[in-house]
Amino acid sequence: MFLAPTPGNPMDRDDVTWHGYWPAAPTPFTADGALDEGAWRALLRLYAAQGVHGVLVNGSTGEWFSQTPAERRRVTEIAVREVAGRFPVVVGVTAYTPGEAIDLARHAAETGADGLLATPPPYVHPGPEEIVAFYDRVGSATDLPFMVYNWPRGVAVDISAHPGLTERLADLDNVVAIKDSTGDWLRMLGTVEAVCDRVRVFGSFLHRRGLAVLLGLGGDGNIDGGGVGAPFAVPYYEAVAAGDRESARAWADRYAGLSGRLVAPDYSGVHGSPIAQLKAAMSLLGQPGGHVRPPLLPVSDPGTLRAIRTVLEESGLVAALEESGPVARESGPVASEAATPDAGAGREETRA
Repeated sequence: MFLAPTPGNPMDRDDVTWHGYWPAAPTPFTADGALDEGAWRALLRLYAAQGVHGVLVNGSTGEWFSQTPAERRRVTEIAVREVAGRFPVVVGVTAYTPGEAIDLARHAAETGADGLLATPPPYVHPGPEEIVAFYDRVGSATDLPFMVYNWPRGVAVDISAHPGLTERLADLDNVVAIKDSTGDWLRMLGTVEAVCDRVRVFGSFLHRRGLAVLLGLGGDGNIDGGGVGAPFAVPYYEAVAAGDRESARAWADRYAGLSGRLVAPDYSGVHGSPIAQLKAAMSLLGQPGGHVRPPLLPVSDPGTLRAIRTVLEESGLVAALEESGPVARESGPVASEAATPDAGAGREETRA
């Protein structure tokens, strides 16, 4: 629940409870490119069973760029209905124009979503004044809380590179959070320091340095492409909330042993394009991530699939999922690479 902003009384971080580990959910497609509604429902049930603290739908990992507006709306409707209030559902409304984003935002509000997220318009290279105007217009189109998404790898604009811009965005009426995936960790720390008193900050905190920041400077959570690291990341944030540093360090090390071998520091995938790598990893784990859509291509090389499988096994993720039983896998046992000739996916650590 949240209180809509009123004149002179804008929203801030205390108007939401957003925190912890959120998957940036992939959108499952069938092999022929159709939206796989059954797999989408199964994936949301998997997230609920794993105890995630929220979910982002129709973000970059959700392949919003290859969906029609009608499909984006359908993905939102299924998510809100399936999650049914168990944790926050924030809907990505990134678009090239404010009008497109507003249409999606209003639909999300009517559907019952808990919040909205958008990057600056991709490809456009907007300047600071244009970025503020975009967020002001889109954010004020509904009463939903809004999360600003800094994603320079995807839109070629780094909000944190412009002095004072993050603070200006944090002061907009409906903005309650910033997801900072700048790739420059020191800039992300600058975001935390500048605005964590006003808005929640999701960034790169799933490692020992991040733990020190969470317990000292501030910060609220990770929004992680695909969420395959949930068996390590959910208990990490539970330990952080409990003030259990020793346990949090242990979970952080386990997570880093997975993500560090799949995701490069600039958020590119080690074994393929990020979303294709993610969906390949999920397929190997027996999770309902589905197929990628063009222009993306599936990871199909047997050697690459073996390399991804090795990471999943040596990191201890496969064993952790097997210990969890059916909760951890919605579509069957861990698969061999031979069974996934056209699987696609994975990036870890804070990409939507």
